[in-house]
Parts: sequence; structure tokens; C-alpha cells
Amino acid sequence: MTEISRVSRSKEEARQNYDKMSRWYDLFTSSEKKFTDAGLPMLNVQSGESVLEIGFGTGYALLALAKAANPALVHGIDLSPEMRIVAEKRLARAGLSERALLQTGDASELPYEKNFFDAIFISFTLELFDTPEIPRVLNECRRVLKEGGRLGVVALEKQDSRAVRIYEWFHQKMPSFVDCRPIYASASLEEAGFSVAKRKLLKMWGLPVSILVAIKNP
Repeated sequence: MTEISRVSRSKEEARQNYDKMSRWYDLFTSSEKKFTDAGLPMLNVQSGESVLEIGFGTGYALLALAKAANPALVHGIDLSPEMRIVAEKRLARAGLSERALLQTGDASELPYEKNFFDAIFISFTLELFDTPEIPRVLNECRRVLKEGGRLGVVALEKQDSRAVRIYEWFHQKMPSFVDCRPIYASASLEEAGFSVAKRKLLKMWGLPVSILVAIKNP
């Protein structure tokens, strides 16, 4: 496999950028919603399951997760405090404030106990981490998932295509604006000790998007 591009902007720069974008983020990312919507039923969260969303953003997926997991709490962690404020307002409008517990933090050091969650959902977030941090995030997911727990991932998938090469060029030239890039999502999950149980590959503006559900191996 060819190497994936590195993420050169710092996490502090990322936090500031997403804080600034929080009010308008849904407009910028409207094309991502149908892929998130495809990933949620594949994860198949059941009533009473403990669930974590990493990189919840404005809370779009949190609503569905909170309804599915009810009466259990849905947890969420995101780097941007302003995103958390927007997400909390969204939950409040839907009458779901008491169904979710959100934190500001870094997914490479999850503030949860071992074997805590039945399922984790990560949509268009794993590819925001720099290359050496992707296995750290996935190892943290393994740590906090119960045995047999499920990890749902929606991510830009690296392939040898013109669309991917163009996107990576913009990522390299404008790393603060185009701060994510396609990754080897399926291979990364398997290398981190997961077995991919469900897999779907779609296209967004010509870019491959992997929708995966993986099981924590013993």
C-alpha cells in the first residue's frame, strides 16, 4: 500500500478552525449526511446499549443514537467546545438533552474505563487524525469497547484514482482548510485488532467512502 498523506496542522489549529465553523458546519458538510445515515443502521444500536460517538460535531448522528440506545445514555467526545455547544442545543430542541453526555476532549486519550461501551460510531473523523495517531485512536476504541463490541466507521477511503489524487493535492497545499484525507480505513481496523463484519463502499463527488462495522477481537 502507498503511504497516506500526513496531517500537518496542529490539534490546536483544528480546534480553532472547528470552533469558527461550528455555526455553519452543517451547510459545509451537507453532502456527508447520507453516508452517516447509511452507517447508523449498519451499526444497529439496540435499546439499552452504551454508545460513544467520537467527533460528534453538531450532533447530527447523536439524535439517532440517543433514540436507538434509549434508555441508556449516549456519550460523545469532540475536540471543539463550540461544536459541543451547538450539539447540546440540537439535543435540547429534540427533547433529548437527558439522553446524552458530551465532553470536549481528544480521542487519542479517551476518558472512559475499559470495556465500557457496546458500540462506538466515528463518521468522517478518523481521517482527521495524523497518520501515527490513527492506530492510537483505534487502540483506545478497543480498550473502551466490551468484548465483541462494535465499531462503526464512515471514512474517506484511499484508492488509486484521479479524484483521490486531486483531493490529496488540495490537502497538501491547503492543510488548514482541507484538513482530512483518504485513509486505509478497513486495513487500519484490522491492524488494530478488529474484524470487519460489514462493509459498504460508496462514492461522494467521485471520492470513495468506506462504511464499516468491525468487531473487537478477543
